[in-house]
Formats: sequence, structure tokens, C-alpha cells
Amino acid sequence: MQLSRRQLFKVSAGGLAATSSMATLGLFPTAALAEVRQYKLTRAKEVRNTCTYCSVGCGLLMYSLGDGAKNAKAEIMHIEGDPDHPVSRGSLCPKGAGLLDFIHSPNRLKYPEVREPGTNAWKRISWHEAIERIARHIKADRDANFVAKNANGVPVNRWLSTSMLTASASSNETGILTQKFMRALGIIATDAQARVCHGPTVAALAATFGRGAMTNSWVDIKNADFILVMGGNPAEAHPVGFKWAIEAKKKGARIIVVDPRFNRTAAVADEFMPIRAGSDIVFLGGVINWLIANDKIQWDYVKAFTNATFIVNEGFSFSEGLFSGYDEAKGRYDRSSWSYELDDKGLAKTDPTLSHPRCVWNLMKNHYARYTPDVVSDLTGTPKDGFLRVCAHLGETAVPTKVGTVLYALGWTQHTVGAQNIRTMAMIQLMLGNIGMPGGGVNALRGHSNIQGLSDLGLLSTSLPGYLTLPNEQAHPDFASYLAKNTPKALQPGQLNYWSNTPKFMVSLLKWFWGKNATAENNWGYDWLPKWDKMYDILQLMEMMYQGQMNGFIVQGFNPLTSLPDFNKTSAAFARLKYMVIIDPMTTETSSFWQNHGEANNVDPAKIQTEVFRLPSTCFAEEDGSIVNSCRWLQWHWKGAEPPGEAKPDQEILGELFVALRKLYQDEGGPGAETILNLSWPYRDPAAPSPEELAKEMNGRALSDITDPTGKVLFKKGEQLPGFAALRDDGSTMSACWIFSGCWTEAGNQMGRRDNTDVGLGNTPGWSWSWPANRRILYNRASSDAQGKPWDPKRVLISWTGDKWAGIDVPDFKADAAPDTGMNPFIMNPEGVGRLFAADKLVDGPFPEHYEPMESPLGTNPLHPKVVTSPAVRLFASDKERLGKHDEFPYVGTTYRLTEHFQFWTKNVRLNAIAQPEQFVEIGETLAAEKGIKAGDTVKVSSKRGFIKAKAVVTKRVKALKVNGKTVHQIGIPLHWGWETVAKKGYLSNALPPAVGDCNTQTPEYKAFLVNLEKA
Repeated sequence: MQLSRRQLFKVSAGGLAATSSMATLGLFPTAALAEVRQYKLTRAKEVRNTCTYCSVGCGLLMYSLGDGAKNAKAEIMHIEGDPDHPVSRGSLCPKGAGLLDFIHSPNRLKYPEVREPGTNAWKRISWHEAIERIARHIKADRDANFVAKNANGVPVNRWLSTSMLTASASSNETGILTQKFMRALGIIATDAQARVCHGPTVAALAATFGRGAMTNSWVDIKNADFILVMGGNPAEAHPVGFKWAIEAKKKGARIIVVDPRFNRTAAVADEFMPIRAGSDIVFLGGVINWLIANDKIQWDYVKAFTNATFIVNEGFSFSEGLFSGYDEAKGRYDRSSWSYELDDKGLAKTDPTLSHPRCVWNLMKNHYARYTPDVVSDLTGTPKDGFLRVCAHLGETAVPTKVGTVLYALGWTQHTVGAQNIRTMAMIQLMLGNIGMPGGGVNALRGHSNIQGLSDLGLLSTSLPGYLTLPNEQAHPDFASYLAKNTPKALQPGQLNYWSNTPKFMVSLLKWFWGKNATAENNWGYDWLPKWDKMYDILQLMEMMYQGQMNGFIVQGFNPLTSLPDFNKTSAAFARLKYMVIIDPMTTETSSFWQNHGEANNVDPAKIQTEVFRLPSTCFAEEDGSIVNSCRWLQWHWKGAEPPGEAKPDQEILGELFVALRKLYQDEGGPGAETILNLSWPYRDPAAPSPEELAKEMNGRALSDITDPTGKVLFKKGEQLPGFAALRDDGSTMSACWIFSGCWTEAGNQMGRRDNTDVGLGNTPGWSWSWPANRRILYNRASSDAQGKPWDPKRVLISWTGDKWAGIDVPDFKADAAPDTGMNPFIMNPEGVGRLFAADKLVDGPFPEHYEPMESPLGTNPLHPKVVTSPAVRLFASDKERLGKHDEFPYVGTTYRLTEHFQFWTKNVRLNAIAQPEQFVEIGETLAAEKGIKAGDTVKVSSKRGFIKAKAVVTKRVKALKVNGKTVHQIGIPLHWGWETVAKKGYLSNALPPAVGDCNTQTPEYKAFLVNLEKA
């Protein structure tokens, strides 16, 4: 008999000692041998991938076991950070650490299902039945509601009775196929997740600099001398990317956080300034005023590289909260007076002396003179001394050898003035000379892994890939008018004016859409594209749905019931649909909106006649493809395993659906059949286009031999193009997204490159591929002065060598344009310079102005009491009725995200659900005392639109502010809960905010709305 040590200790020591013959009987413990543990990754297959959550784009190593033999299906069993990745360097945040649980979540969808009208259960069906039934729904609705021409006889080819929402984590390859699929059907009531998060970023940055993207890179943040974090919380929302801000701090940079809450970023910052949610423009407008008053301006930069010297039209004015051109009856501006005064050659007039009263500089100076430090403190609640310290730190970067950056996210975008929040900071950075510089820029920290990519691919109501505009029926009735309106003329002599190449980009795109059917004789198939009459963004399409004007809804990797404002209105709208199609790897509240979940979703399934299809798709780990992180890197990821059950990639689902629809139109005909039958669908397997095929289409290829003026063949027919400079407007090239051209060339897949060599300042041009042209810092020509000499010898990006621009980055400039040519750095703008005055670009003004949130705790606007909120806001009557007043709802609610969770995904992930298992709200100690609320109490937070119940976290992190003579309390509301979860069920926080959006992009106002609070 043998006993191990563990067994021996279970036996009475006294009993063993009672006999001396125990050893001879064999009752003696065996030696304790150290076990050699099997290395768990032995025989595992390693695959490189990219995290599916936020826009940092962290690198992953995935390990799977199972060689594909019978009963040995490969399954991912371990995930860790990729140490080679230049940004993440092996790090993963709590969300990334739980990715294995995401892949194997019990809430993964495995089989196609249908919820029949009025029933209370899912029914499993075959893929064949699902595709056939959905195709029949689509064709019936499209045939009944397709509009071929408008009243003026203009071809419009649109279908408005079915809408489509697209995801933010789908690959670019899925995204570009979605674009082709839905435009061929005539769908323009469409949006991506960008509409509810970073839409205002594109509007603001493009209106200022020419492109709507993050200007610098994650690693480049380490080069900053000063970092302002405002409108974001990167330590919490982008923790791995935020390491580069900490690296800057280690080298002496100062970090200041301005936020309604003392958040996790503030906890590691040098200073924290509280601010009232929705008052950012007052704060930043005050900074502009202070910089001017204290002469903290990088004058050489401002005079050479901005439109400060440009003279504005005589008709422009601003008075009592209104810019010139306002039409009160229409509720919008005529922007014609927001433009430059032109000479007889059509060029903008300038005054280099800055003495003209209507030059941009003087208009700006006068506009912000009202924003004094006292006004700032009074309207924001920020202490005056703290505000002045922020000004002083920013002012220190007005010299060439000091650089500051700003990090922001949804805290700036999700307001009715979201685009103008960002515009104000962009103006400040131009004044300080911080654009184009290493360690500078205006850095939009996008929230989702591929929201940048899907924005680039034009998955929004009025967009096309590469930030081309979808034709409008009035402005662009034919191709000639489209090119005339979208091909700008230079406003200063000698400017590159890169959008002058619009004809090349557009013809190459149309050749991708229609292939051989696109000819010069039919204007490259231009008339087959749908044309819009108004923007059909999420707020518009939900209003139409709510009014019973929409029959179908296709939802691809999106959870709009949780993501769109005013959940109760959204739920009621869904109940008025005939059919809904959900394509997703996980269960979502959208797919189960018809289920009763008590107070959280109190509906009667028997009364809801919407037919709901639920189609299981793959997740990131089960597909090849590319996604674009926040700093524009297209990173290729590789498939690690097969999906569970019968789940399929999105490309295959869309492919099968399109093939089925095309067959129906071939057999039966129908309105607008030609847009489907003429569509180019040249894939090896039409029912399953491959990621590689789609990636190569985004890059573009030669459709015939391309020659130079001497007849020399530059690119042979069928070859992949080296970049967008090779595109032509004669039909000889094709490219699905011109800004991605260069991502998959004749040299191969550039997105899969893994050379992490640092060539200086943290720049790694050999890792992946960055649009445009593998450029890592936008507007980098501005890192050198007008003579081509670097502003800061310690921060050299590119400089003029005597015959070209060269350095550690791809020049954002014409490579051989000498400094004395007069060409300026902002090559996407027809002026060639950055805009302090955004001439006719934004609907609510060329200068940012403070307007109160649509639900204001003040009930007035002290800057102009007659114009309290934005006069250009679009507000539907049904939503206006659902706005609350400060006397009934006295507190300000603001939503935010937690480190442990990501939107509404991670509640399906066991590890993350354990880390943050229960819904809560943050309440300041003063407000809690007034209400008799203690930590851990259940409270009810309500708005005019709905309510949630959650645990109270009573905290010092949210303090009462003194604003305009009254006390303003703010309540922090995390947004991650719902009833489809592996943790405790919760309420949808979007029951609280109103259905009203940013004036320019309609991104909803989630960051400042009115609520009441009571003990539940």
C-alpha cells in the first residue's frame, strides 16, 4: 500500500505512530516527485491577429489545437499580446485579456434562426431557407417602393423602405462588399457605428485641415511636451495606447485633464480641471482669446500656413448668437456669405499685414473677445486659476521647439456642437504651430477597432469610399455637374489642391462598381448609383421607422437598440417593421427587442408582428482581413479557427444573398433591375467573395496598359497599381477606395508587413501600411518652415534637401516642389493652408460658438439669451416633444465607458462580466446627501424619455459646480448593460439621452442631457 504525502496528512498522526510495524507493512509515504508540467502551447498553431475592440489596434498571438483530422477541429485555446507590435508591444488591456472568452462565449450564434411574427421563440432554419426568405422579402419591398426617377426626370435609383446599418468591427473587405451590395440595391438609408461616435471628427478636421482623420500616431504621442486630454478618457477607453502619453510624461511632458469627472486619466495626470458637460467651446474659446491677448502665437507658422491673412466677404457677420444668412423659417443658414473675397481671377484676396478689418485674424480676434477668463469660469464651472494654467501650458508650445498635442474622443463628438468642439481645438493647434509636428496634432482616439476603416469606405448615408460624396439629385443630376461641384479650383496660385483629382478617383470607383458595363458613353454608369434628396442617417431613418414609413431593416454587426438614443422610441419603431435581418456573431438586444424582460423591456411579443431573422457570422478570430486603427494603419489579420456551428463570414452571407437576389431579377425582372444585373461581381466564387479579392479591388488595378506621354508602358493590364497617383479618369483603372491604393500592390500585401524598425521618433514605416501612401503623420510638410528648414532640429520629420522633400516619413506634399514655388502644406485644401475660418464648410458657422445642449441645466445662454441652443440643429417634431426642462429634470447626465467593458459586447464575455458585473451610476457626495442616498443603494435615474435603475456609487470624483450663479450636479452613467448577458441583466442607458444630434453629422448628444434622481 502506498500513500502520497497529501493522503498521509489526512491520516491521524497518532494512529500511525501507534505501531512500529507500519513501514514494514508498506504504509510509508512515497517520495514526492516534482512533476514536469506540459507546456500548454506545445503543438499549438500560432496565428497573428488584431484585437477587435478599440482603435489602438493591439497585436495578438492566437494559438489553436486541432489539425483538422476527424474529431480534431482546430480551436483557439490561448491568446496573448504580440510583443513585436510597435504600439502595444505585447500589452493587452482587460478587454483584450478576455478575448478567449469572447470567442467561446455561450452567447455566440451558431445557426440561422427566425422569430415568426407574434411568437415568443426562435426557430432554427437552414441557411437555404433563410437566404431564400430574406431575398424574397427584399425583392418584394424593393419592387413595391423603388424610385427610378424623381419628379424632374433625374435618375435617382433609390429604395427607402428598407434601411441598413453596418458594423464597426467588420473588416475592410466586408465593408467594401457591403458598400457594393447596398448601393446596387439603391439603399441610402444607411449608417455605420461612426454616426454614433466619431462622425464630427471627420466634419471638423476635414473642414480645417483637409482630411478628417487623426493627424499623428499612437507612438508619436511620446514626442509631446504638453498633453491636453479633453473630451476623452484614454487611460480607461484606450489603456494600451495611453502608455505613450505616460512615456511622454516620463520625459518631462505635462498632462492636464479637463473632464466632468475625475477619471482614471486624471488619476495619473499632473492636473485635473472639472468642467460642465456641454461647455467645451466656452473653455476653448477662452483659450483662443487668452492666446491672442498674451501674444502666445507662432506667428511665422500662422502667417505662412493658415488663412489668417485671407479677407472674408463683406456680407459676413455675427450678432446675438447668429451668423449671417440665417433663415428662421427653414431653421438653417445660407452659407454663401461665409466665403473669401475673390479677385478677378477667382483667387482669394489676402492681407499679409493683418490690418484689414475683415481678414480672418481680426474677425476671429473680435469673435472670441467675449470669452474672458471670468466668462469661462462662470459658464463652465472650471476654477479660473486652473483655466489660466491650462492656457499658460498651451501658450508655452507657441515656440518652434515646444510641441503640444490634444487627445479626445466621444466627450467632444457626442454633442449638438460636436464638430465645433473639435474645430475650436484645431484652430488652437494652428495658432500654436502644432499641426504637422511630431508630438503635435489633433488626435481623435476612435472608439472601435475599424470605425476609421468603415468611415474611409463610405458606409454612411451620403458617402462613397475615399470620402467621395454620393450624388445628390439636385446638386449632381448628371456626371458633369457632379465633377464640377466636387472638383475644387485652387484659391491661391501654385497650390497642389489634391481634390482636383476627383475625376480620377470617381471614374476608377465607378469602374469598380459596374466593370465592363461602365463606359464613357454612359458616363461610367454614374446614373446607376442612387442619388439622395436628404441625409438618411440613423436619426432620420429611425424617425421614418417610427412613423411607419419603413418596412425592412438589415443590421450587420450593430446593436442599434442599445446604441441609438431614446431606446423606447427605437423599440416602438422596430415593432412597426415587417422584417428585420440580424447578421452578428453574438446575441443582441436588437435581435430580441420583441422579448419581455420586465421593466428593462416591457413589451408584449404577441402584439409585435416583425419577422426577425438571426444569421450567425464569424468573429475577428475566424476570418482573414484588414482593419484600420485610429492612426490610419491598415493591419492584416489571419484566421485562427473555424467558426462555431454553421456561422459564416459576412462576405459569404452577403454573397449568397446577392446571388439569390440577382437570380430573382434575372428570372422575374423588376424595377431597377439593371442596377443589380449590371453590377460587377467578378469573384471566383460569386457566393463567397474572398478577402484577398476584395483587398486587391480596394487597392485598384490597371484595366488596360497604362502609358506615359511618350508611350512607355508604366503598368500592364491586370497589374495591381502602386498607389493612387496611378489612377486615371479614362476608364483604364479601377479602385474601390482611392485612399487605400497602395495597400496591395504587385509587391504583395503591404498591410501584412511586420518590420517594426524605428527609423526615428518612434516611426515604424515598415509595419503594416498607412493611408495615404503609407504616410504616418499628416501635413508633415508643416514640420518645416516656409524655407523648408525644420522648425525644431530635434524633431525632424521631413525637410527640403535641395532637390526634394525627404526624411523619416513619406512627405505629405509634392516631393519635388521647392519651397520657393509658394506651394503650402495643407494640400487637400484649395487654399493650401489650414483654416482658422472654415469657409462654407460647416452648417452652424465658420467660427465655433457656444450653444447650450438641447437640454440645458441653465435654461438660458448668457452669451446670447435669445439664441440658447444651436439654431442649425435638426429636430423632428416627435423628438422635440420628448425634450425635458431643467425645472423637472434638474441634473446633468453624461455617459461614459469602463476599462473592463466595451460598448455592449463584453457583457457576453465571462471574464469581463466578472470584472464589472453590475450596473451602477456615479453620484457626487453633495447630491447623494441631499437625496439621502448611500453607496450601494438602488437608484432610479430618469429623463423625459425613460429611466434606468442601478446601484449608486457615491464618490468624490463628481463634484457640484457653480455655473451662472447656480449649483449644477452631474451624474456619470456607464453604458454597458442590457439583458443579453452572461452577468446580471441591466437596463439600457440610452433610454435617457434625446434623439438629437450634432448639427453637421447627426451624431447623438449622449454627453449632456437632463435627468432626475431618486432612491428606488
